[in-house]
Amino acid sequence: MSPRPQPGREFVLTLSCPDRAGLVHAVTTYLVTHSGNILESQQFDDRLQDRFFMRVHFDVSDPGVSLEDLRTGFGPVAEAHRITWQPHDASTPTRTLIMVSKFGHCLNDLLFRKSTGALNIEIPAIVSNHRDFEPLAQNYGIPFHHIPVTRQTKAEAEARLLQLVDELDIDLVVLARYMQILSDELCKRLDGRAINIHHSFLPSFKGARPYVQAHERGVKLVGATAHYVTPDLDEGPIIEQDVVRVRHSHTPDELVTLGRDVEAQVLAHAVKWHNESRVLVNGHCTVVFR
Repeated sequence: MSPRPQPGREFVLTLSCPDRAGLVHAVTTYLVTHSGNILESQQFDDRLQDRFFMRVHFDVSDPGVSLEDLRTGFGPVAEAHRITWQPHDASTPTRTLIMVSKFGHCLNDLLFRKSTGALNIEIPAIVSNHRDFEPLAQNYGIPFHHIPVTRQTKAEAEARLLQLVDELDIDLVVLARYMQILSDELCKRLDGRAINIHHSFLPSFKGARPYVQAHERGVKLVGATAHYVTPDLDEGPIIEQDVVRVRHSHTPDELVTLGRDVEAQVLAHAVKWHNESRVLVNGHCTVVFR
C-alpha cells in the first residue's frame, strides 16, 4: 500500500477546458513558480468533443502555501484558458455516507477497506430503510440511522437524508445496494456526489430474482456497474465495470456469490477513484485517470 499523502503538503488539481495549445505548459509553469513539485500528471484530449482533461498530483516545498493560496492564485490562469477546475488536499478523506437495504456485501466490504486504510474515507453515518445492519454499524462504531421508506413517507425520508448530508458535511453518498429509487429532485441535489452499484448481466435482466433469470437463460458473463446517480435510473456516467465468467455448472446461488464479489470490488474501485479525484465527468461519460 502506498503511503498516505502528507496533510497540507500534497495536492491534486483536476481540470477540463476547450482544447488548445499551451495548456500543459500553463498549468505546469504555474505550479513550478508556486513551489510545486509534480508527483504524477495525466491528461486526455477528447478529440471528438474538442475538450482537454488533466489531473496533476503535486507537493509544495513552501510550508506557507495553502490550498486557499493555490485556489486564489490559479484563478487568472483558469480564466485565461476557460478552465473548469478543482484543487484538493490529497490527504483529506472523503466524508462518505453509505446507504444500504437488505444486502450487506458492499457495505461490509467498504467498512473493511476503510478500517485497513485501503480507502481514505470517513464514514459519519450509515443510513438504511431496514435495521438488518445496525449491529454491523455498531461493531465499527458508526452511527446508524434507520429511515423507513414507504410511498407515503418517501418525501419525508429524503428530506431527512438531505438533512444528514448537510449536518454531517457529507462529500459523497454511496448507494451500497440501497434498494429504493431516489426522486429526481434528490438526484439533482446530489449531482456528482452520489455513486450507485448494480448488477450487469449480458443479456440484462430486471425485476425480482435477476440471478435466477440469468441462470435460466444460461448466461456466460455476470458483472457490475458503478456510476454516478442521475434522474435517469441506472444510466448515470459510468465510473467502473467488471465481469466474471459463468460456467454451465454454476447454480443460481453460486451466481449470486459471484455477483456479490464483483459488485463489492467495482464499487470499492469507484469510491477510491472518486476520493482520489481521478474521475472527471465528460458529458454522459467519465474520464478516469487510473
